[in-house]
Amino acid sequence: MHINEPRIADNAPPTGWRKSSYSGGANAECLEVADGHATVPVRDSKAAGGPAVVFSADGWSSFVTAIRNGEFPA
Repeated sequence: MHINEPRIADNAPPTGWRKSSYSGGANAECLEVADGHATVPVRDSKAAGGPAVVFSADGWSSFVTAIRNGEFPA
């Protein structure tokens, strides 16, 4: 059996997806983040049924801070 839906630590599919405020939108470069979980699932909005990358809460916070601080070259 193949499950396309991403799973989180408790083996449940993530719920509560929202578009990231950091997504550009106009160029279809959108991320969705699932709220309300111990971990932070992130997926490509164009592939809602596809895989998700799951960050620890601290890892996601560090990533967002690095984005805000311009630590990634364009």
